[in-house]
Amino acid sequence: MVNLLEALQAQPFLWIGTATILGLLVGSFLNVVAWRLPLMMERHWRAQCRQMLDAEAPPAEPGERFDLLFPRSRCPHCGHAISAAENIPVLSWLLLRGRCRGCGERISLRYPIVELASGLLAALVAWRFGVTAEGAAAMGLVWTLLVLTLIDIDHQLLPDSITLPLLWTGLLLRLLGIGEVSLVDAVIGAMAGYLSLWSLFHLFRLLTGKEGMGYGDFKLLAALGAWMGWQSLLPIVLLSSLVGAVTGIALIVVAGRDRSIPIPYGPYLAGAGLIYLLWGETIIGTYQRWAGLGP
Repeated sequence: MVNLLEALQAQPFLWIGTATILGLLVGSFLNVVAWRLPLMMERHWRAQCRQMLDAEAPPAEPGERFDLLFPRSRCPHCGHAISAAENIPVLSWLLLRGRCRGCGERISLRYPIVELASGLLAALVAWRFGVTAEGAAAMGLVWTLLVLTLIDIDHQLLPDSITLPLLWTGLLLRLLGIGEVSLVDAVIGAMAGYLSLWSLFHLFRLLTGKEGMGYGDFKLLAALGAWMGWQSLLPIVLLSSLVGAVTGIALIVVAGRDRSIPIPYGPYLAGAGLIYLLWGETIIGTYQRWAGLGP
């Protein structure tokens, strides 16, 4: 194991290539999580509702196991079970020409795009952090932000089962001394991240009578504060506004999206967090030089 780490440290491109391949494989799993987790949550909510409405009713008969691992992935059109050879990230989609082997229906382009995005993000993190514990943790962070983005786009939902472990993992890493952010800065970042958006949410609701965001957004910003410290919160919020403005204009102008359709805030927070993670120091240093505040 030590020899392997030394080899990766001595050959940065080997490490980046390894991270890219790992990212492609993880991206395939992220597609599964983004599709199945909301369904699992909905099934659980329905079961709870049935129990609350009819407490004396006998428990429902257990059905087919359905979680992130079982059953095997299948074509939604014909039920064709996806074999291992058909599940190679990106390559299988290309070899199958984007169609199901069983029925010939199109396979969404989203699957290889997510896999490629996961691989590219892993490569960027490997390049930025090198072969370090902080780099390994950062890969986990960017993959988590990616799957949260997918779920929020599809369902306008940021599951507690992802955001809360993300928050506690950030604090745990700082407790273990992994990364440059101190535990104090991480704790303050988690509290300030949550309370800042919570305050804006209630102020907006008092002024307009509408809810401008969800509680999942508070928890996501709290998690980012735990990972990157309270100093990151203002840049992340500002960057999320910029990312949101650019994306919103592009959706309206290019895709013809109706302006009245709500756009979830979570993907913009996730994108801003990713930008800050990879280039935050450079962005802040450049701004300080432009403003005459630094060397």
